[in-house]
Amino acid sequence: MIPLTRPDPFSQCHPGVNALYFALVPVFTMFFLHPVSLAISLVSALTYTWLLRGGRGLARSLAMALPVFLLAAVINPAFNHRGVTILAYLPSGNPLTLESLLYGLAATAMLAAVLLWFSCCTRVMTADKFVYLFGRVVPSLGLILSMTLRFIPRFTRRFRTVARVQKSLGRDTAEGTPLRRLRRSITILSIIIMWSLEDAIDTADSMKGRGYGLPGRTAFSLYRLDSRDRVLLLWLLLCGLYIGSGWIAGGFTWQYYPTVGGALAAPFPLSLQLTYLALCMTPVILFGKEVRTWNCLPSRP
Repeated sequence: MIPLTRPDPFSQCHPGVNALYFALVPVFTMFFLHPVSLAISLVSALTYTWLLRGGRGLARSLAMALPVFLLAAVINPAFNHRGVTILAYLPSGNPLTLESLLYGLAATAMLAAVLLWFSCCTRVMTADKFVYLFGRVVPSLGLILSMTLRFIPRFTRRFRTVARVQKSLGRDTAEGTPLRRLRRSITILSIIIMWSLEDAIDTADSMKGRGYGLPGRTAFSLYRLDSRDRVLLLWLLLCGLYIGSGWIAGGFTWQYYPTVGGALAAPFPLSLQLTYLALCMTPVILFGKEVRTWNCLPSRP
């Protein structure tokens, strides 16, 4: 088997392929509340996150987002009492319905899948890919997107660095009175903000000095659209068109109020769900294909 630290084959595709994939899948995830579609998207996002970041990275992402997921699952049944199937009555006297509970779980699954997909997007769509895609068409947009995607990981690393330095100076944020810990945390935050602002100014001056965005400026790039990328682009376009057309035709219709029901086992909705599964699992399929190719190569003594 290929270790998870091996480069992801989908990440090595052309930036246009990556951008089209992450433009289709998260958008479909946000709009498809069909339980089968949500399960497909969530399982695919979990699998691809595991391939990109490993088990520890996946567990860390889920642990950080777990409070948000629980809050989303609890808020809807607590405040939304629509539905005809009453399970119990809350202390306030309002009914707890099965439909509101299922809708809360669906919203939680959708939120979890979208967050995981965007986590994968930040790993695959690096800053140089955004600059390559938007640098010539909309230079300012490409620069802003690349800096935005780099901001959170860099901010986290700098926070850890400054916190370790402050701890070595006897200013640990985990010790002392609550007011003292708050002051130390504010000091760390102000240091990081000033550091980030200075870095942004340096980046802007550097890009301006290099003539970024000027008419006629050329740019070197290692990205080339090969035959595999063309096939993937065609595949993504066909899947997106078929799924989008099926969505407009009502193939993903599902309702939670007043009763639960929608398109299930008919041939047309089933074909849409299978296509959606193939679309979401495209990076995983590429990874599995590379694993198979790697295992079939003859070992040399």
